[in-house]
Amino acid sequence: MAGERRLEGKAALITGGGRGIGQAIARAYATEGARLALAARTGAELQETANAILDEFGAEVVTIIADVTQRDQVENAVAGTEEQFGAIDVLVNNAGNPGEIGPLWHLDPERWANVISVHVLGTFYGCRAAIPGMLENGGGRIINMAGVGGPNDTSYDAAKTAIVNMTENLSHELAGTGITVNAISPGSIHTRMWEEVRDMALAAGDTEMYQKGVEVTSGGGASIERAAQLAVLLGSDDSGALSGRLIRAALDSFESIPSQIGAIMASDAGLLRRVDLPG
Repeated sequence: MAGERRLEGKAALITGGGRGIGQAIARAYATEGARLALAARTGAELQETANAILDEFGAEVVTIIADVTQRDQVENAVAGTEEQFGAIDVLVNNAGNPGEIGPLWHLDPERWANVISVHVLGTFYGCRAAIPGMLENGGGRIINMAGVGGPNDTSYDAAKTAIVNMTENLSHELAGTGITVNAISPGSIHTRMWEEVRDMALAAGDTEMYQKGVEVTSGGGASIERAAQLAVLLGSDDSGALSGRLIRAALDSFESIPSQIGAIMASDAGLLRRVDLPG
């Protein structure tokens, strides 16, 4: 029906929802009629985002202070969302932080491990806490935020690669349950994280990463709105049975996904596969 909002009445929990990509997804979800629970560590940013969404869209929105590296806090965020809205229809595991820039053997082990904890454990804790309720309710949609690091950014790259593989494996575990799980690679978007990466790259003498950071933070980055619209698609019924896939917001023509779901899911193409050599 023309004008129908794709997330009307659905309850969504978005981690890292106070700024950056999480905030953009929250705004896009509000436009589509979702009820929102926004979780992050910084209460002031959360409340500012919630107030702006309420004023602009009139959406029902609650805020939850939570550090995604702390299992009990993630579980409390999930329980609080379920108590507020009765269920979680969409979980967006978006919380993240930048990795330390430099050769692996020069990096601080605790900072390296913290990036893994925020991205990988945060995603694991969110999925683990939300899936039982989704199973009880007969379905749900999980969206995990992936991405690409590269040389001198091994903690971020390792974390995001783990999330991609976790997404694929979890989709098999959830087959037939009505729960889908997909990953988004948003592209290099101008957020505070990229500003931090740019400055760390300069300090570390990584000219290539620094120049990329300058490009991204000077208007040459990917579209944050496009990443948010992909999150809307994957959170809505338009994504059908699509599950276990990584979709690149900046490069893939994801608008055509609804008409190709059968073909995509019939393909044996995985996310991370070894090369099958002849003989």
